[in-house]
Amino acid sequence: MEKVIKPTSGYLALVVLFINILGIIFSFIQIAAKAEVGYIILLPILFIIFVIIVKGLIIVNPNHSRVLNLFGRYVGTIKANGLFFINPFYTAQRISLRSENLQGQTLKVNDKLGNPIEIAAVIVWKVGDTYKAAYEVQSFSDYVRVQSEAAVRHLAVSFAYDSFEDENADLTLRDGGEDVNKILEGELYARFSKAGIIVEEARITHLAYAPEIAGAMLQRQQASAIVAARAKIVEGAVGMVEMALQRLSEKNIVELDDERKAAMVSNLMVVLCGEKAAQPIVNTGTLYN
Repeated sequence: MEKVIKPTSGYLALVVLFINILGIIFSFIQIAAKAEVGYIILLPILFIIFVIIVKGLIIVNPNHSRVLNLFGRYVGTIKANGLFFINPFYTAQRISLRSENLQGQTLKVNDKLGNPIEIAAVIVWKVGDTYKAAYEVQSFSDYVRVQSEAAVRHLAVSFAYDSFEDENADLTLRDGGEDVNKILEGELYARFSKAGIIVEEARITHLAYAPEIAGAMLQRQQASAIVAARAKIVEGAVGMVEMALQRLSEKNIVELDDERKAAMVSNLMVVLCGEKAAQPIVNTGTLYN
């Protein structure tokens, strides 16, 4: 479990380091001038102090952290920014806490009904638990990449591409919108939690039928749209014919027997449902001559 610590400020150690460097230079000068035994003994000690201070000084930049380890034992995580002095025997692993974008590659998978589709997503993530990111997985960046691809594949096979294929589907990939994105975020959160990764946002950026069936699916969608439009036209035409016959009857403009009504209905339906404009014809006779 992550343990956040704040070590000693490194500015005092920096001053001591500066003084130590001056002492080393002075010792070299004295040894070169007089070769006194005391300075010969003092010089290695100053070198050891120099190495200890240099090894213990670390700088933590904003939105970065250092995970400290002592001989295989987790000590803690530094998340504060600045110059610090730590035990020189600590090993400090750098882990960024900044948000990162992962633009996933376009994957070719089968949807719930087995249709080949292409899908891709962009994921915004960051490290939330440095202990898990450092010790629970081998490489948290590779873990994020692989698990993101697995989550997108699982999402694709869980839903149909659109309602043309599955009319009873409550949610489809194309029409799901924010609901699909929320499901993807939940899937990623469950997978990333082991590595201490926080999912800030996940969005589907590319969704299409695979090229080998894209043409056929487009024709099917166009045909469905044409059928739906025709049904709407016929529904409106029937209503207009019904209204015309009712108004003629109410105003006693003309009395129509069943045969004339049938002819009028036929003509009106042809005019209202036809794709081209009707050509007027003047009839000087009757239906019976």
